[in-house]
Amino acid sequence: MARRRKGLDVHGWIVLDKPLDMTSTQAVSAVRRIFNAKKAGHAGTLDPLASGLLPIALGEATKTVPFAVEGEKIYRFTVKWGERTDTLDAEGEIAATSEVRPDRAAIEAALAGFIGDIEQVPPVYSAIKVDGERAYDLARDGEAVELEARRVHVSALSLMDCPSPDMAVLEMRCGKGVYVRSLARDLAFALGTEGHVAALRRIRVGRFDEAESTRLDVLEEMAHKGAASEALLPVQTALDDIPALAVTEEEAFQLKQGRPIVLLPRQAQELKTQRRPLSIAGRDCSFSALAVCKDQAVAIGDARAGKFQPWRVFNLTP
Repeated sequence: MARRRKGLDVHGWIVLDKPLDMTSTQAVSAVRRIFNAKKAGHAGTLDPLASGLLPIALGEATKTVPFAVEGEKIYRFTVKWGERTDTLDAEGEIAATSEVRPDRAAIEAALAGFIGDIEQVPPVYSAIKVDGERAYDLARDGEAVELEARRVHVSALSLMDCPSPDMAVLEMRCGKGVYVRSLARDLAFALGTEGHVAALRRIRVGRFDEAESTRLDVLEEMAHKGAASEALLPVQTALDDIPALAVTEEEAFQLKQGRPIVLLPRQAQELKTQRRPLSIAGRDCSFSALAVCKDQAVAIGDARAGKFQPWRVFNLTP
């Protein structure tokens, strides 16, 4: 007999402004504890030395995490020139140094080579698994770790400021799997110097942005006042990439039973016009849509041949 999860049925998204020196797992645990929620997860790990947006899904919102993870991210980060650390951030030990300090013109000229589809070798100190072990665990044990280059996509990369000859502040918009620390390392190499990430902040994840984020201390204060639910965003918040389909209560009942519904010709045509190539966690979601009844998520399904077949159902009560 399966053990029942302790806690409350809380559903929705919290856009946490994660503080420094806290792991993503610790942040999820803190938010879950505040809401006494049965289930929680996050949309994309942030290193302890990084601050910024960490969308946390509670309850049924965890079923939409893959959509948030696939969304574009925006990072603002500071590169310190002249020093490369073993971890490629400010936490590590200095592994190499250089006297070269690139100027603004040189930095801006080099950025073009890091926009678009690029090959990137992840940091040795990363959570990537090598023969079943985390790369950072192997590195900390003194083992030589070799990671293969991966193809990733950078949509935009710009120089925001050069506060000193040693520092450059950049902003990057990118897809899933891009390591800021690797980009800083490679950019420094391209400029004939060494470098590491001195500060890092994530300012956007998919459709989540800073304007709707909440600090942990503020969330705790809201909880003491019984108002923590005011920070919750709807379950369907992460599903902006797929079209919405309004359904009746009867249709919602059928979908929750896993049964398909027949689309009106008008509905089928509208969904067809909004269709675009989309892959989420290896699944072709080009035909997917979100069924909604009275502003509440009912199911994610595929619209094909005049029918809507659910493949992810939300157990939400009106």
